[in-house]
Amino acid sequence: MAAPEPLRAKAGIQPGAPVIEVVRPKLSAPISSPSTIELLFQSAAPSAVRPETFKAFYGRLRIDITPRLLNATQVTAQGITVKEASLPKGSHRLLLSIEDSEGRQGQKMLEFEVN
Repeated sequence: MAAPEPLRAKAGIQPGAPVIEVVRPKLSAPISSPSTIELLFQSAAPSAVRPETFKAFYGRLRIDITPRLLNATQVTAQGITVKEASLPKGSHRLLLSIEDSEGRQGQKMLEFEVN
């Protein structure tokens, strides 16, 4: 089995890269646990989101938590929904990444508080 492809740093925002939108929860205020998490992926036509490229990294050290998320839900070209996600209290930082069929990478940094 081949090792997973590492996340590559790409300079700046790539025009036409996929967009990751947080639908739920609203991160403007502390959130409670358990909570539903819903992400929406949007790609620029004619490209398509490649769900198999989704990555999630936790904290400043960017620990890969993708396998943990994949155990709880399925990633589709439209996005991700995790119902009743159990989240630990405290401050959290996530870096989410997805690529499209043109190889462009979209990223979203999330910082939130769980009470």
